[in-house]
Amino acid sequence: MANATFWENKEKAQETVKKLKTLKEVTTPLKELQESFNDIMELTELIEKEHDEEFEEEIVSELKQFTRKLERFELRTMLSGPDDSRNAYLSIHAGAGGTESCDWASMLLRMYCRWAEKNGYSYELLEVLPGEEAGIKRVTTNIKGEWAYGYLKSEIGVHRLVRISPFDANHRRHTSFAAVDVTPEVDDAAEIEIKDEELRVDTYRASGAGGQHVNKTSSAVRLTHIPTGIVVQCQSERSQHQNRKLAMRMLKAKLHQLREKEREKELAAAYDEKGEIAWGNQIRSYVLQPYTLVKDLRTGKETGNAQAVLDGEIEDFMETYLKWKMGK
Repeated sequence: MANATFWENKEKAQETVKKLKTLKEVTTPLKELQESFNDIMELTELIEKEHDEEFEEEIVSELKQFTRKLERFELRTMLSGPDDSRNAYLSIHAGAGGTESCDWASMLLRMYCRWAEKNGYSYELLEVLPGEEAGIKRVTTNIKGEWAYGYLKSEIGVHRLVRISPFDANHRRHTSFAAVDVTPEVDDAAEIEIKDEELRVDTYRASGAGGQHVNKTSSAVRLTHIPTGIVVQCQSERSQHQNRKLAMRMLKAKLHQLREKEREKELAAAYDEKGEIAWGNQIRSYVLQPYTLVKDLRTGKETGNAQAVLDGEIEDFMETYLKWKMGK
């Protein structure tokens, strides 16, 4: 980097800086672990010589700190995929269950937004299709921050909710489904070529909750990649040009992930398991009636504090998934 010609090729320089940053995120905590370990060894030697209870209390405290640092480091090593450090596009689609599932999709959106806020991530809604009576049929949000994709990829799949329906006059128990999909945000410089003849572009008026028009022009954009059938939509900006630009980035992200799937087969199982957004394909169940329980059907991780989970406390499920995935 000190070389005078380093920044002549801006794209290559930025890629080098990014790689260096990623390496430092591994080496820095490793150095801290080594320092903590050395401190513990020195305290152990002092205890053997002095037999001082004060030193014993200190070493217990140091061991606890060392254990926490080690756990964080182990978790970070699990985020070793080529896209794990990237921002993420998270999409939620309501499934079987009508209004119930649309409401469930909106609850999931709130859960992920709360998780993002609690963990220092920012998010932006890119496209929302409201439900006919309540909730949302489909939503896409861009979640930005270090390792966003690495953590959120654990959420890919069908999520199932069991509760007493707030829309049922007879207060019967209902089961709802929604599918969560996550793709990494790729750089504009990524080598993904999309030919004009492979793309169908549709424009329409952006709409908000209740079907009200956000504006009077056809600024919303829908892109269909004809060879793969992938469809992306964006309505977050007032300008059709800006929406098309964002939609193209989303499409490139999906094509990038598709390429990764074909090359590594790493994410194939997660997508194949998703299947139909209905019974039998869920990865996680959220039960609010007749008892409260959230259980991940892949890892067996569960908790009775369903409200905390719906308020965004999903780190334990993510971390358990990453450990489970590493052990497969």
